[in-house]
Amino acid sequence: MQSHSFDYQMKTIVHARENGIENVPSLFLGMGAKRVVLFSDKGLEAVGVVDTFVGIFNRQKDVSLAGIFTSIEPDAACQNINDATAYMRSCGADAILAVGGGSVIDASKGVKYALDRGLSDIRGDIAGGGRLEVWPDSQGFAIPHIAVPTTAGTGAEASPIAVFFNEEENVKASLVVSGLEADIAILDPCMTTGLPKGLTRSTAFDALTHAVEALASPLSNSFTDAYAMQATRLIIDNLPRALEAPGDTAARAALLQASTMAISAFYSSLGGIPIHNCAHAFGAVGHIPHGDANTVLMPVVIDALPEFYQPKIGKLASALGVMPGADDGQTLASVVAFLKSFQDRIGADTTFSARALDDNQKKQIMETVKKDMAYQFYAISEEKIAQIVNRVA
Repeated sequence: MQSHSFDYQMKTIVHARENGIENVPSLFLGMGAKRVVLFSDKGLEAVGVVDTFVGIFNRQKDVSLAGIFTSIEPDAACQNINDATAYMRSCGADAILAVGGGSVIDASKGVKYALDRGLSDIRGDIAGGGRLEVWPDSQGFAIPHIAVPTTAGTGAEASPIAVFFNEEENVKASLVVSGLEADIAILDPCMTTGLPKGLTRSTAFDALTHAVEALASPLSNSFTDAYAMQATRLIIDNLPRALEAPGDTAARAALLQASTMAISAFYSSLGGIPIHNCAHAFGAVGHIPHGDANTVLMPVVIDALPEFYQPKIGKLASALGVMPGADDGQTLASVVAFLKSFQDRIGADTTFSARALDDNQKKQIMETVKKDMAYQFYAISEEKIAQIVNRVA
């Protein structure tokens, strides 16, 4: 069954085109911005991506780069967000440009939130695992904000969710605030053609996880199903192509679009998200990148929690192109088998054995699952948590 009473909102305007980054200054001008801070990371700076944007701004005179902050860390911690916020204040800027993967774009959302709320330390607002502010309690943000994803996975550009590592509590904390997403997302496939195979694979599996959890959610609806099912098909069809031919811009464009659609479906049907729940715990304790965690965990969690997934298993099977079985249990087994086969096809890891997690870390992961905000949506039993952790670690 689907939910027939729901709210659906997609704030972000999507510009999907090759070389779409050339339009960034004019889009800021259209939003009334004059002084922009560019947020990115050291890796993108090293390969010349930041210089590309400097050149774009230098070719026009209407909007200036007031500053460049490239110290955003992978899985950014709260102090990193605080430093970025202080930097933007020091520049006297009036707009935010985020160029990067999920960590960079989430960090830019943290900066926007901190500026709007007058915060110097974001940890206070996300203590205890996170913060939830939904419309009408949150009326959006006035700071013009454009995001240019360089990976096709998190969908952070179009998501009102930002995840940070709270180093004081040793947990990944979620900031879920209506209107937190970027005003405009530039989906330029040329920005992702240089992505290494490992990141192409793990980020696409992150997007696939968003789509799968949207389809399985008890709060799914016709709008979210449409986005999630199309996103799933685009990823299954185009991820192998992008891995075989990294410069295939059509495949790259499809993955970017799938990522944005999947996150929209995900947050607009936000109910139980047990795969993400477990992935957050492995990330917080084992420092396993989120996409890698989702890649390994997806079939294992689905297999371990038939009571959660079987009510929507027909939709999952249809989206993945899996023939239904004689009953829901057989269909679920076929879905799990397909996902494991797809992992093999694209050369993905299926366990965290290479991480050599010790017994103490495994115990911490089990406890961290219960501290994560996602656990509030669907409480996995301690027995099932232990089963999942022991199967992959």
